[in-house]
Amino acid sequence: MLPRTATIEECDVHKLLSNPRRREALDYLYHSTDAVALRELSEVIATAETGASPAPRNVRESVYVSLHQNHLPKLHELGVVDYDRDRKLVTVLDPVREVTRHMELTTPYGVTWTDYYRWVGVLGLCGVVGSLTDLPAVSALDPLVWASGALAVLAGSTAYQLWRGRSAVRRLF
Repeated sequence: MLPRTATIEECDVHKLLSNPRRREALDYLYHSTDAVALRELSEVIATAETGASPAPRNVRESVYVSLHQNHLPKLHELGVVDYDRDRKLVTVLDPVREVTRHMELTTPYGVTWTDYYRWVGVLGLCGVVGSLTDLPAVSALDPLVWASGALAVLAGSTAYQLWRGRSAVRRLF
């Protein structure tokens, strides 16, 4: 296994992320604060794959076996997780940040955060410019209100993202 401070080659990151089951596992593990039991992880992934809660037994078993025999050993080998095969426990390691930063982060509505922030900025700017040029309806609000509103949305969204990823932030310290 790689030391906790080792870096992962970019081609290995892309290989890891090429499988949807591994991406789902990494996302769940990244947001976990403690070790996760293989059974819990397999149930979460099976539910995500089928949309049924609980997922059908055959799907849960398939996910369990593929995680145990294939995906978790691969993640363990690259030093992204510590997988105790005997106790069936998975603990995320620091290099997971290198992998997850390559994952496209999306809002709960399926829009990437990059696109979301871009649109908030563009709409805020349009509101300010429209207000300054006396555009009907838009000029009813002062440009400072448009700018403050956009900044408040950006700040609130950033706080939400930090809160959602708080377990990952805690691992930094």
